[in-house]
Amino acid sequence: MLSALFLWWKRKLKVDLGELEDERESLSRFLRTTLKVEVASDDNSISIDSEILSPQELKRLVNRFIYHQNLNNKYWVTLEGSVVKINKFKGAEKHKKRKKKAAPPSTIKHGW
Repeated sequence: MLSALFLWWKRKLKVDLGELEDERESLSRFLRTTLKVEVASDDNSISIDSEILSPQELKRLVNRFIYHQNLNNKYWVTLEGSVVKINKFKGAEKHKKRKKKAAPPSTIKHGW
């Protein structure tokens, strides 16, 4: 009965990965080492049981992970209740690097 009371106080926080499924293992490893708590991952989400972690703090950590992975130009983080969602910008696929065309050789005649 006493252990059931302790489980009641733990918060169940969830990170919904959205289209960022490729980074699931690295994000869960980052959260595990940063928070020093158990992190469980499903097919498209990560669950965290913590007594002291707030949803705002989890959002900040996920946002920091996205920034350090240089994914902040494709993804953004929102907080909906106790669920942190990773959303993709709509125009993220359209912005690809364009190759510059080579400049034609100069046809200016030099007088020297």
